[in-house]
Amino acid sequence: MNKENILFGVVGLLAGLIIGFMFANSVNQGGVVGTGQTAKLNSNMPADHPAVPPGTTMPGGAPGAMGPEVQAAIEKAKSAPEDFDAQVKAAEVYYQIERFDDAITYLKAANKLKPDDREVVVHLGNANFDGGHYEEAEKWYTAALAKKADDVNVRTDMGLTYVFRDPPNYDRAIQEFNQSLQLDPNHIQTLQNLTVAFTKKGDAAKAAATLAKLEGVDPKNSAIAKLKDDISKMGTK
Repeated sequence: MNKENILFGVVGLLAGLIIGFMFANSVNQGGVVGTGQTAKLNSNMPADHPAVPPGTTMPGGAPGAMGPEVQAAIEKAKSAPEDFDAQVKAAEVYYQIERFDDAITYLKAANKLKPDDREVVVHLGNANFDGGHYEEAEKWYTAALAKKADDVNVRTDMGLTYVFRDPPNYDRAIQEFNQSLQLDPNHIQTLQNLTVAFTKKGDAAKAAATLAKLEGVDPKNSAIAKLKDDISKMGTK
Protein backbone atom coordinates (compact mmCIF):
# COMPACT_ATOMS: atom_id res chain seq x y z
CA MET A 1 0.00 0.00 0.00
CA ASN A 2 1.36 3.41 -0.92
CA LYS A 3 0.85 6.15 1.60
CA GLU A 4 0.84 9.53 -0.03
CA ASN A 5 -1.98 11.54 1.42
CA ILE A 6 -2.67 12.04 5.09
CA LEU A 7 -6.15 12.11 6.51
CA PHE A 8 -7.04 13.93 9.67
CA GLY A 9 -10.23 13.45 11.61
CA VAL A 10 -11.52 14.89 14.83
CA VAL A 11 -11.86 12.23 17.49
CA GLY A 12 -14.13 11.77 20.49
CA LEU A 13 -13.75 13.67 23.70
CA LEU A 14 -10.25 14.84 22.79
CA ALA A 15 -11.14 16.15 19.39
CA GLY A 16 -7.70 14.77 18.69
CA LEU A 17 -6.28 13.98 15.29
CA ILE A 18 -6.48 10.49 13.89
CA ILE A 19 -5.14 9.18 10.68
CA GLY A 20 -6.86 6.80 8.38
CA PHE A 21 -6.24 5.66 4.88
CA MET A 22 -7.87 5.97 1.49
CA PHE A 23 -9.39 3.20 -0.54
CA ALA A 24 -7.58 2.65 -3.87
CA ASN A 25 -9.41 3.64 -7.03
CA SER A 26 -9.43 0.02 -8.06
CA VAL A 27 -8.34 -3.23 -6.58
CA ASN A 28 -6.55 -3.98 -9.81
CA GLN A 29 -4.24 -1.03 -9.26
CA GLY A 30 -2.87 -3.05 -6.39
CA GLY A 31 -2.06 -0.08 -4.22
CA VAL A 32 -3.50 2.03 -1.55
CA VAL A 33 -3.53 5.73 -1.83
CA GLY A 34 -2.38 6.61 1.57
CA THR A 35 -5.01 4.94 3.60
CA GLY A 36 -5.38 7.81 5.70
CA GLN A 37 -6.28 10.65 3.57
CA THR A 38 -8.86 13.35 3.53
CA ALA A 39 -11.04 13.88 6.52
CA LYS A 40 -12.80 10.70 7.44
CA LEU A 41 -16.48 10.64 7.47
CA ASN A 42 -16.69 9.08 10.87
CA SER A 43 -13.73 11.21 11.68
CA ASN A 44 -11.87 8.10 10.81
CA MET A 45 -10.77 6.60 7.58
CA PRO A 46 -8.55 3.61 7.02
CA ALA A 47 -6.04 2.27 4.48
CA ASP A 48 -6.65 2.04 0.75
CA HIS A 49 -9.63 4.34 0.36
CA PRO A 50 -11.14 5.80 -2.76
CA ALA A 51 -9.07 8.49 -4.25
CA VAL A 52 -12.25 10.52 -4.03
CA PRO A 53 -12.48 12.06 -0.56
CA PRO A 54 -15.58 11.61 1.56
CA GLY A 55 -18.11 14.25 0.62
CA THR A 56 -16.95 14.44 -2.99
CA THR A 57 -19.90 14.25 -5.32
CA MET A 58 -20.23 12.09 -8.36
CA PRO A 59 -21.04 13.91 -11.62
CA GLY A 60 -24.42 15.54 -11.21
CA GLY A 61 -25.14 14.54 -7.64
CA ALA A 62 -24.56 14.91 -3.93
CA PRO A 63 -23.13 12.20 -1.68
CA GLY A 64 -25.40 9.19 -2.03
CA ALA A 65 -26.78 10.33 -5.39
CA MET A 66 -27.12 7.74 -8.15
CA GLY A 67 -25.53 9.47 -11.13
CA PRO A 68 -25.33 7.78 -14.54
CA GLU A 69 -21.81 6.46 -13.96
CA VAL A 70 -22.89 4.89 -10.70
CA GLN A 71 -25.98 3.35 -12.26
CA ALA A 72 -24.01 1.94 -15.18
CA ALA A 73 -21.45 0.30 -12.91
CA ILE A 74 -24.14 -1.19 -10.70
CA GLU A 75 -26.16 -2.53 -13.62
CA LYS A 76 -23.06 -4.14 -15.07
CA ALA A 77 -22.29 -5.83 -11.74
CA LYS A 78 -25.87 -7.08 -11.43
CA SER A 79 -25.94 -8.43 -14.97
CA ALA A 80 -22.56 -10.13 -14.64
CA PRO A 81 -22.38 -11.58 -11.10
CA GLU A 82 -19.38 -13.73 -12.06
CA ASP A 83 -17.39 -10.71 -13.29
CA PHE A 84 -14.89 -9.92 -10.54
CA ASP A 85 -13.89 -6.54 -11.97
CA ALA A 86 -17.53 -5.48 -12.30
CA GLN A 87 -18.20 -6.28 -8.64
CA VAL A 88 -15.14 -4.28 -7.59
CA LYS A 89 -16.16 -1.32 -9.76
CA ALA A 90 -19.67 -1.29 -8.31
CA ALA A 91 -18.16 -1.33 -4.82
CA GLU A 92 -15.89 1.54 -5.77
CA VAL A 93 -18.67 3.81 -7.02
CA TYR A 94 -20.84 3.04 -4.00
CA TYR A 95 -17.88 3.89 -1.80
CA GLN A 96 -17.40 7.19 -3.58
CA ILE A 97 -20.99 8.23 -2.87
CA GLU A 98 -20.56 7.11 0.74
CA ARG A 99 -22.98 4.19 0.59
CA PHE A 100 -20.64 1.94 2.48
CA ASP A 101 -23.04 -0.92 3.18
CA ASP A 102 -23.76 -1.25 -0.54
CA ALA A 103 -20.02 -1.16 -1.24
CA ILE A 104 -19.60 -3.99 1.25
CA THR A 105 -22.21 -6.08 -0.57
CA TYR A 106 -20.27 -5.94 -3.84
CA LEU A 107 -16.91 -6.37 -2.16
CA LYS A 108 -18.23 -9.55 -0.55
CA ALA A 109 -19.36 -10.73 -3.97
CA ALA A 110 -15.87 -10.06 -5.31
CA ASN A 111 -14.37 -11.85 -2.32
CA LYS A 112 -16.45 -14.95 -3.08
CA LEU A 113 -15.16 -14.94 -6.65
CA LYS A 114 -11.53 -14.47 -5.62
CA PRO A 115 -11.15 -15.26 -1.90
CA ASP A 116 -7.36 -15.04 -2.14
CA ASP A 117 -7.37 -11.48 -3.46
CA ARG A 118 -5.89 -9.58 -0.54
CA GLU A 119 -6.76 -6.12 -1.82
CA VAL A 120 -10.46 -6.93 -1.71
CA VAL A 121 -10.03 -8.17 1.85
CA VAL A 122 -8.36 -4.89 2.81
CA HIS A 123 -11.10 -2.89 1.09
CA LEU A 124 -13.71 -4.86 3.05
CA GLY A 125 -11.95 -3.74 6.19
CA ASN A 126 -11.97 -0.14 5.00
CA ALA A 127 -15.61 -0.11 3.91
CA ASN A 128 -16.73 -1.61 7.21
CA PHE A 129 -14.55 0.88 9.07
CA ASP A 130 -16.03 3.86 7.24
CA GLY A 131 -19.50 2.42 7.71
CA GLY A 132 -18.91 2.36 11.46
CA HIS A 133 -18.80 -1.45 11.69
CA TYR A 134 -15.57 -1.54 13.66
CA GLU A 135 -15.73 -5.12 14.92
CA GLU A 136 -16.39 -6.36 11.39
CA ALA A 137 -13.60 -4.16 10.04
CA GLU A 138 -11.25 -5.75 12.56
CA LYS A 139 -12.10 -9.22 11.22
CA TRP A 140 -11.22 -8.25 7.64
CA TYR A 141 -8.04 -6.45 8.67
CA THR A 142 -7.04 -9.54 10.65
CA ALA A 143 -7.58 -11.66 7.54
CA ALA A 144 -5.49 -9.24 5.49
CA LEU A 145 -2.69 -9.33 8.06
CA ALA A 146 -2.76 -13.13 7.98
CA LYS A 147 -1.76 -12.81 4.33
CA LYS A 148 0.80 -10.04 4.90
CA ALA A 149 1.71 -9.50 8.54
CA ASP A 150 4.15 -6.66 7.88
CA ASP A 151 1.57 -4.27 6.39
CA VAL A 152 1.97 -1.26 8.66
CA ASN A 153 -0.99 0.63 7.23
CA VAL A 154 -3.45 -2.20 7.76
CA ARG A 155 -2.08 -2.90 11.23
CA THR A 156 -2.54 0.75 12.14
CA ASP A 157 -6.06 0.81 10.73
CA MET A 158 -6.91 -2.26 12.77
CA GLY A 159 -5.65 -0.42 15.83
CA LEU A 160 -8.04 2.40 15.01
CA THR A 161 -10.99 0.02 15.16
CA TYR A 162 -10.27 -0.36 18.87
CA VAL A 163 -10.17 3.41 19.34
CA PHE A 164 -13.51 4.06 17.67
CA ARG A 165 -15.61 1.12 18.80
CA ASP A 166 -17.99 1.40 21.72
CA PRO A 167 -16.66 0.80 24.25
CA PRO A 168 -13.13 1.58 23.08
CA ASN A 169 -10.20 -0.66 23.93
CA TYR A 170 -7.24 1.69 24.11
CA ASP A 171 -4.85 -0.95 25.44
CA ARG A 172 -5.43 -3.16 22.40
CA ALA A 173 -5.16 -0.16 20.08
CA ILE A 174 -1.83 0.75 21.67
CA GLN A 175 -0.66 -2.84 21.25
CA GLU A 176 -1.41 -2.76 17.52
CA PHE A 177 0.19 0.65 17.05
CA ASN A 178 3.33 -0.53 18.83
CA GLN A 179 3.52 -3.53 16.51
CA SER A 180 3.34 -1.16 13.55
CA LEU A 181 6.15 0.92 15.00
CA GLN A 182 8.31 -2.16 15.41
CA LEU A 183 8.16 -2.47 11.62
CA ASP A 184 8.45 1.25 10.91
CA PRO A 185 9.51 3.34 13.94
CA ASN A 186 8.96 6.57 12.01
CA HIS A 187 5.50 5.83 10.64
CA ILE A 188 3.81 9.20 10.98
CA GLN A 189 0.20 8.05 11.02
CA THR A 190 0.92 5.46 13.68
CA LEU A 191 2.79 7.94 15.88
CA GLN A 192 -0.17 10.32 15.67
CA ASN A 193 -2.68 7.61 16.44
CA LEU A 194 -0.60 6.27 19.32
CA THR A 195 -0.38 9.77 20.79
CA VAL A 196 -4.18 10.03 20.62
CA ALA A 197 -4.67 6.59 22.18
CA PHE A 198 -2.38 7.41 25.11
CA THR A 199 -4.12 10.76 25.57
CA LYS A 200 -7.59 9.25 25.52
CA LYS A 201 -6.40 6.61 27.96
CA GLY A 202 -5.18 9.37 30.28
CA ASP A 203 -1.46 8.56 30.12
CA ALA A 204 0.01 12.03 29.67
CA ALA A 205 3.63 10.93 30.05
CA LYS A 206 3.50 8.34 27.26
CA ALA A 207 1.39 10.62 25.08
CA ALA A 208 3.99 13.36 25.43
CA ALA A 209 6.86 10.95 24.74
CA THR A 210 5.16 9.65 21.60
CA LEU A 211 4.39 13.17 20.44
CA ALA A 212 8.04 14.08 20.90
CA LYS A 213 8.97 11.23 18.55
CA LEU A 214 6.42 12.45 16.03
CA GLU A 215 7.79 15.97 16.24
CA GLY A 216 11.30 14.65 15.69
CA VAL A 217 10.25 12.76 12.58
CA ASP A 218 7.88 15.37 11.15
CA PRO A 219 8.36 18.74 12.89
CA LYS A 220 6.01 20.57 10.50
CA ASN A 221 3.15 18.14 11.03
CA SER A 222 -0.06 20.14 11.36
CA ALA A 223 -1.40 17.77 14.01
CA ILE A 224 1.29 18.61 16.56
CA ALA A 225 -0.23 21.80 17.96
CA LYS A 226 -3.61 20.17 18.58
CA LEU A 227 -2.05 17.08 20.11
CA LYS A 228 0.04 19.23 22.45
CA ASP A 229 -3.04 21.17 23.46
CA ASP A 230 -4.97 17.98 24.23
CA ILE A 231 -2.12 16.63 26.35
CA SER A 232 -1.76 19.91 28.24
CA LYS A 233 -5.47 19.92 29.05
CA MET A 234 -5.09 16.60 30.84
CA GLY A 235 -3.16 18.31 33.59
CA THR A 236 -5.88 20.89 34.18
CA LYS A 237 -8.71 18.43 34.79
